[in-house]
Amino acid sequence: MLLKPYRETLALPGIKSLLAVATLARIPIAAGAVVLTLHVVNDLGRGYGAAGLIGAAFTIGGSVGAPVLGRVIDRRGLRLVLVLTTVAEVLFWSLAQAVPYPALLAMALVGGFLALPAFSVARQSISALTPEAQRLPAFALDSISTEMSFMAGPALGVLIATTAGGRWAMLAIGAGILLSGVGLWLLDPPVRAAHEAPITAGERVPRRSWLGPRFVAVLLVTMAATLVLAGTDVTVVAVLRENGELGWASLVMTLWAFYSLLGGFAYGTIRRRLPPVVLLAPLAVATMLVGLAGAHWWLVALLLIPAGALCAPLITATADAISRMIPAAARGEAMGLHNSALTVGVALGGPLAGVAADTLSPSWGFVTVGGAGVLIALLVLPTELRRRHAAADPAVTPSAAEHAAVEPTGTTYAAVGPTAAGSRADWPMIPRQPVPTSLQRFPDSEPTTDGDTLRTNVEPTVTPKLPA
Repeated sequence: MLLKPYRETLALPGIKSLLAVATLARIPIAAGAVVLTLHVVNDLGRGYGAAGLIGAAFTIGGSVGAPVLGRVIDRRGLRLVLVLTTVAEVLFWSLAQAVPYPALLAMALVGGFLALPAFSVARQSISALTPEAQRLPAFALDSISTEMSFMAGPALGVLIATTAGGRWAMLAIGAGILLSGVGLWLLDPPVRAAHEAPITAGERVPRRSWLGPRFVAVLLVTMAATLVLAGTDVTVVAVLRENGELGWASLVMTLWAFYSLLGGFAYGTIRRRLPPVVLLAPLAVATMLVGLAGAHWWLVALLLIPAGALCAPLITATADAISRMIPAAARGEAMGLHNSALTVGVALGGPLAGVAADTLSPSWGFVTVGGAGVLIALLVLPTELRRRHAAADPAVTPSAAEHAAVEPTGTTYAAVGPTAAGSRADWPMIPRQPVPTSLQRFPDSEPTTDGDTLRTNVEPTVTPKLPA
């Protein structure tokens, strides 16, 4: 019974191949940051501050580029973006190993902007390949595969850089990106479901119809999640280094990732979705408590269990929430913004924890990033409470974003049946064509109401327009 949601999800056409290709494609991407750092420090003879500046430039470029590339996918299709970004990244990694530091800094901005969108494409395709009832375990599998990529990528990057040299490691990443781009191009995973309007239909959704308070709240939670995770990463190293136990850092990090894998697996088996903010608050508090670990590596590893077990579930919950609130014609841009939020959180978490560790003590890094997570959770909590209140109150009118998600552009209406007053102007209006997406039948689904959409297994009956 525990594995049933995953068996049903993996049985869906295209899911297994998508997850396999996406996992392999993310490995060279995950290795990029550590390889760039080692190249700047060892090959170019610069300090870690200069290496951090390169990483920041790449991050800024990626944060800006992800939603732009997502919008291009929404309007022109996936393959065009895959060709553009694969060529750009191969050129970046091929040239970056041979240029001086100032040129590398400028190239990092462009390289980040045109980075291969393996993360956001995988999540967008999952939204297209899975009915809503099976989307949660699919995103859980995606989070688990991401953890596996980040366990393998940096380790391989360090191995190549320390044995063959940083330049060869950068060339190896370029070769990996080339294979990843070609693999995704050949797979060509769908970005629209079969029942959704194809890209060739030219459907346009105004950004104001979905870029509302709740979407922004989910982005803030997403950013807070990776802020806490990146800060924890830095603080674990700082604490163990101060205690003279730096040699145990690799084991502690591996255990932390393993806790996340287990948590993501367990979360994918539940039937009731949890709002992202409900997972962020305990993750942030549990991270603050890791600061009590003191001078023992094994105590740090033990106290990381609750925080680690919530990592993958939180990322899964944010991706799932966005997939359900965004119309198909804007899904690429929305998932790009989700990827940007993940990236910005990583960029903020490390420096924030580092400042706390330098000015106070290493253990305060846990308290600082965990406290930031708690503050963001409190900031977005009113938005979640308003949503739940609106979902429980049938008298509340759906928001513009919800209308956009269930009423495609061009829907016409027909009047059916007089009201008690008998006035034709008061007759209720129902959609004629096309049938709203949220009322289309999904195989093997159950009637659900989650505050975002209402789905039923009963096919709607379209009544023809009455004669004048």
